[in-house]
Amino acid sequence: MMAFALGMDAFSLGIGIGLKGIRLLDILKLSSVIAMFHVWMPLAGIVAGRYMGVLLGHVATMAAGGLLLVLGGHMIYSSMRGDHARSFNHRSVWGMTLFAFGVSVDSFSVGISLGLFAADMMMTILLFGAFGGLMSVLGLLLGRRVSVNLGDYGEACGGVILLAFGILFLV
Repeated sequence: MMAFALGMDAFSLGIGIGLKGIRLLDILKLSSVIAMFHVWMPLAGIVAGRYMGVLLGHVATMAAGGLLLVLGGHMIYSSMRGDHARSFNHRSVWGMTLFAFGVSVDSFSVGISLGLFAADMMMTILLFGAFGGLMSVLGLLLGRRVSVNLGDYGEACGGVILLAFGILFLV
């Protein structure tokens, strides 16, 4: 569920890029970079979260729930305000890297939360990568055909899922 929620961010931003017009080869390249970042970022977050969990114990659990609440709330707030990614050249290496990093930064924070709960690291990072890549492909393809409003709803849905997990961690 969390991998899907974070993939919704890649999906919604992918729609915005897809609306600008993107070739199929560029979709494959960009989605591959996003998938790699959706593996690396939560991996770094899980490692950091495990270290924090040893140091903080029960307080870390509360912090993880709070972090998910903040991330989910921010995703919903951004979708309501209509914030969109700045325009950039999605065909350049720098543009792809910057876009993938921006889409995947949430995965780092969620990885911290999962690291606090000793989640299965290999399964987590593979699911995050698979969903991040798949959802970005779907968003980029759909963006070629659909209006930008669906992207805002996709980000809001992802935010609601993260909020729900945050509440579950706190309860």
